[in-house]
Amino acid sequence: MSPLTLTLLPVVPVLLVQLALFLRWLHRRIRDDEIHHAFLRDLAANHLPHIYSALRAIATVHGVSLDDLPQIQYLELNGPRRRDP
Repeated sequence: MSPLTLTLLPVVPVLLVQLALFLRWLHRRIRDDEIHHAFLRDLAANHLPHIYSALRAIATVHGVSLDDLPQIQYLELNGPRRRDP
């Protein structure tokens, strides 16, 4: 065997294992970001209106007047950029 073959023999499996671990980490990281994005969107769309209505009910019981509720605005940082005229 040549010296180059003897040198590459232990290096190649280590590099393949490192590549596999990196790809696994990358996939897990992307999946976690997708889960967080879905959770926050669900929270804003489904739960905030109920929280606002409960807050309004509590305020009316205590005689406090509230301003109009804020509108839910989505900010897509990684999505396509578009401008509304």
